[in-house]
Amino acid sequence: MANKFLQYFALTIAVIGAVNWGLIGFFNFNLVAFLFGSMSWLSRIVYGLVGLCGLYLLTFYTLIDQEQVSE
Repeated sequence: MANKFLQYFALTIAVIGAVNWGLIGFFNFNLVAFLFGSMSWLSRIVYGLVGLCGLYLLTFYTLIDQEQVSE
């Protein structure tokens, strides 16, 4: 738990990505494209950050395993 900022940042970006996917799935509305333009350089950065944060959050599974072992 050394870098709480990175954990909160990754979780926040992943939640934003999840909300965006929910809006796309339910209402066919892409919030990122609406705010930043369809595949503009800024929207590509947002999509890239969501992907990287999702990959980083995969490491949280090891934290879950460690908590179960310590109980």
